Amino acid sequence: MNYEQILYEVRDEVALITLNRPDKLNAWTPRMSEEQADALERANADDQVGAIVMTGAGRGFCAGADMTETFQSRIDGVDPGANTADGFGGLPAGLDWVALVRESKPLVAAVNGAAVGIGLTMILPFDVIMASENARFGMLFINMGLVPELASTHFLVQRMGFGRASEMCLSGRVYDAGQAHADALVDRLVGPDELLGEALGLAGAMAANPAPQLRMTKALLRTNGSDTDFVAVQERESKLLRECWKTPEHAEAVQAFVEKRPPKFR
Repeated sequence: MNYEQILYEVRDEVALITLNRPDKLNAWTPRMSEEQADALERANADDQVGAIVMTGAGRGFCAGADMTETFQSRIDGVDPGANTADGFGGLPAGLDWVALVRESKPLVAAVNGAAVGIGLTMILPFDVIMASENARFGMLFINMGLVPELASTHFLVQRMGFGRASEMCLSGRVYDAGQAHADALVDRLVGPDELLGEALGLAGAMAANPAPQLRMTKALLRTNGSDTDFVAVQERESKLLRECWKTPEHAEAVQAFVEKRPPKFR
């Protein structure tokens, strides 16, 4: 796919995806989501890539959906993308963003500016949300006569707790980076000039770990995070643990420890 609204590059073992409509604060379109999905699949298929960072070009991360190209188009009776009427959350039909993200290699969001509407919901299922002190966050759906999408009513409660998630969704307020961090929406808060370097560094640390076990751990977190049946939780963990015992990655880690050297997983 030719990318028109994002940029893609690989730095060492980390794929960097940059939303690239800076003149519109990277406002989202269905085309952008297709390019993002293609880039994630490209990174996941690349054995040299161990983790992924997503950020925005210019002053914003993603200022929500492009009003003219999405909402106004629908009001005018024109579907803004590839059958978004039948897709999840206004995405093209057949694109399950949440499943793609949760089944992906480790993902770090480097939020450099405004992340509102779908600009926020798209990153809630990421593994880590890192933000610049200049970032802003908002679930502005209620202000637009809409409801949230992309399983955000699940992930927001998991991240912030029920009360804080309710306040954010029902008030339509915009939160500054400090408040978002205090409310546990943001995992790490860094200075604007340090953001990308910190995100790439964290992603690099994740990428240094064995790929199969990274995916297994993400699967456990995804499935077990909301399960209160702790026997079932342990059974899932034990099943994958038994698989790990037989893997070359586990053998390499043990051998490296014995030989007092760093393990080589890739």
